[in-house]
Amino acid sequence: MGEVVGEQELVSLVRADRAAGRTIAFTNGCFDVLHVGHVRYLAAAAAEADRLVVAINDDASVRTLKGPGRPIFGVADRAEMVAALDGVDYVVSFSGPDVNRLLMLLRPDVHCKGTDYTTETVPERETVRSYGGRTAVVGDPKDHSTRDVIARIRTTGV
Repeated sequence: MGEVVGEQELVSLVRADRAAGRTIAFTNGCFDVLHVGHVRYLAAAAAEADRLVVAINDDASVRTLKGPGRPIFGVADRAEMVAALDGVDYVVSFSGPDVNRLLMLLRPDVHCKGTDYTTETVPERETVRSYGGRTAVVGDPKDHSTRDVIARIRTTGV
């Protein structure tokens, strides 16, 4: 099981992992209502390196990105659920519209994004390139979405 950690603790853990010769993958998202697409995405991201760091949007940034009524679950619950998934080593929350600051702080070997992106459309690609990291598009086709799960529950009760 992964660990939910604060930013400073994460920096120390990543530093220790690097000193032990481990590689670091990084990904981020809201992970509001977990579904099979999330599980497949995180498993694919974990396969890119020895350790996987998952940064989760805080509640305010989820509201900004997804609108009123979101998130369904608060950041502490979302972090705990993601940390419980196989392959996830560290979970940290962040605020704001992107993870550029965390990427520069941690400098992961690979920044993973889902298949709704290409390597050229990842918003943080220039940040990753600036320190010599690589960007990987991972996971299965974007056939699953939290928005669809919520809509289905609201309309069918299932």
